[in-house]
Amino acid sequence: MTDDVNARIDEKVKASEVLLFMKGSPLFPQCGFSSRAVSILQHLGVEFDSVDVLQDQGIRQGIKAYSDWPTIPQLYVHGEFVGGSDIMMEMYESGELATLLKAEAGTEG
Repeated sequence: MTDDVNARIDEKVKASEVLLFMKGSPLFPQCGFSSRAVSILQHLGVEFDSVDVLQDQGIRQGIKAYSDWPTIPQLYVHGEFVGGSDIMMEMYESGELATLLKAEAGTEG
């Protein structure tokens, strides 16, 4: 079962340029940290996909093992784990997140 969950997570991570595992959806985040993560990405004007971990307990637990990161939300850019909401905020404030997302999207700005 764990391998199946890992495979599903891996497939989702690799299928999206920018992917946010979160509680709820971008329109209706179900926790403050997920809400902050969505706000950061929206403020940067980034298109992103999301996975609502509340809809799938296997993914909710599995993503923590997959990334070796204990909390949700989790941001992945081009298949690489970036971090949770606090790291996203720090990277956003320093300009590092915008640079990373622009580089991965292949756009200049």
